[in-house]
Parts: sequence; structure tokens; C-alpha cells
Amino acid sequence: MKKRLFTGIILSLGLVMAGCGNQGAATDSSSTSKESISTQPVKIVAVGSTALQPLVDAAKDQFVAEHTNYTISVQGGGSGTGLSQVADGAVTIGNSDVFAEEKSGIDASKLVDHRVAVVGMGPVVNKDVGVKNISKQELIDIFTGKTTNWKDLGGKDQEIAVINRPSGSGTRATFEKWGLDGATAVQSQEQDSSGTVRQIVSQTPGAISYLAFSYMDDSTTALSVDDVKPTEENVADNSWKIWSYEHMYTKGEPDADVKAFLDYMLEDDVQNGVVKELGYLPITEMKVDRDVSGTITNK
Repeated sequence: MKKRLFTGIILSLGLVMAGCGNQGAATDSSSTSKESISTQPVKIVAVGSTALQPLVDAAKDQFVAEHTNYTISVQGGGSGTGLSQVADGAVTIGNSDVFAEEKSGIDASKLVDHRVAVVGMGPVVNKDVGVKNISKQELIDIFTGKTTNWKDLGGKDQEIAVINRPSGSGTRATFEKWGLDGATAVQSQEQDSSGTVRQIVSQTPGAISYLAFSYMDDSTTALSVDDVKPTEENVADNSWKIWSYEHMYTKGEPDADVKAFLDYMLEDDVQNGVVKELGYLPITEMKVDRDVSGTITNK
């Protein structure tokens, strides 16, 4: 009888100790999860799209404030530059307004796409041209040089001054594909910086160009096309067709430290905060998807 009692006590103690051990293991796992972001110095360089630059810049400031061991540099240069540099391994992240598959000379199979937002784009004009709405064909005729005076569109008797973007610009590629039905814009003055484009259009009589919504303000007039206004709501259901995903490409899968920043870009605080505040659309608010071929599917 004593022997059986002693054996039962030993078994009970064993179960209690096993339970404590398991509880300790769970605690360790949880602790590891919370400490997944490195405390060692981390340097990230993101280069490319000037349309995406304000968003990454603002999110970077918030992220670095919380993770002081990170140094994150965000630079422009255009989507083509971002894609080529990340493909060459010269930078950590290549920011782009277009799919890597759309850029010649880029081996998209070696890059990993991280979509962080959607950006609408549209034509903007000098406030004094006297035009607020045009048809898509009229837009094409302006940028291909067929229409050269605003009076032909019901505006002032004033020569149209086209301000374009460089050939490597993702904003230009998006605008030509969806705004001009694939037509190539006439040769004209080219500017790489979205901020500079906005300034030139606002100060040049008769000027027209195109900007991401995030750069539009009351210094210029944003044109409606076929009576559709360039708004986030119209982008969401593809009523306004000049838009693109904002991509942050890495060469191969990112390491844990870089992934932590990319994951942060998709957190609710960023998507419903900075993304909206700067005029972008959270991916979750899109009512449609569009693949690299341009095929639209409803969500």
C-alpha cells in the first residue's frame, strides 16, 4: 500500500514538472516572437519612384522613431533606376510604379514584389488655361502633338506647353499606358522630379503634365477625363483608369530586418494613416485587381 502511494506521488510530481516545463517553453516562444526585430544596426537604402517616395519617406520616419537601430535612406531617380539598382544588388529596395516585368533589361524572376499601396495619376495644367475637363482622345491628341492650342479645347488662345517625364519614369509608363492608350508622348521638356514638374506647370503659361495624386495641390488644375474626376474613390473601382500599384522590390526574399520594415508598410497604422493622408489608396480599399497584362478582376 505504501509502495503504491509513493509511486502515485512521484507520478504527480512528474506531471506538475512537465506542465511547468511546457509553460516555460511557450513563454520563451512568445518572447522570441516579440523580439524578432534585430537590435543590431540595420541599414536600408530604397531608391526609385518619385511618386512613391513621399510615402516611404514618411513611413520610414515613423519606423525609425520606434526602431532607433535602423538607418533608412529613401531616394528618387525613377522606377527604372530603382529596378535596375536593386537587380544589380546596389540597393536594398527598388521602388517602382510599374511591374518589373514591364521594364526591359530587368530579370523580374530574381526580384520579389512587395505591393504597399495604390497611386492614382492624372493630367494637371496651369490654372489659367481655362479648361477643366477633356475627352481621352483630346488628352491623347495633346500629348502626341496633334492639338497645340488651348482654344481648340474651349480654353484660352494659348499655345500648349507639354512637360514630360524621362523614359525611365514609372509615372510616365503608367500615364502613357492607361492615359494615352499606349501612345508615346511628343518630345518635349522632361523633368524627373514630381515636385519640379508641379512647380513648372504652375509657373508656365499653357503648361500641361501629369502627376501622382500625392503631388496634386491647388497650385495647378487637375483635369477630369470624360467627365470622370481623378479621385481615390474613382480609382478604387477603376472608373479612373490611370493608376498603378506601388511596388517595393527586393532581390530575392528579404532578410528578417528588411522584411520587418516592409511588413510595417502594410500595418493598419500606416495604411489607414500615412497612406491616406498623402493621397494614396490602401490596397485593401481597392474593389478590383489588375495584373501585369492589364486584366481587371473584381475582388
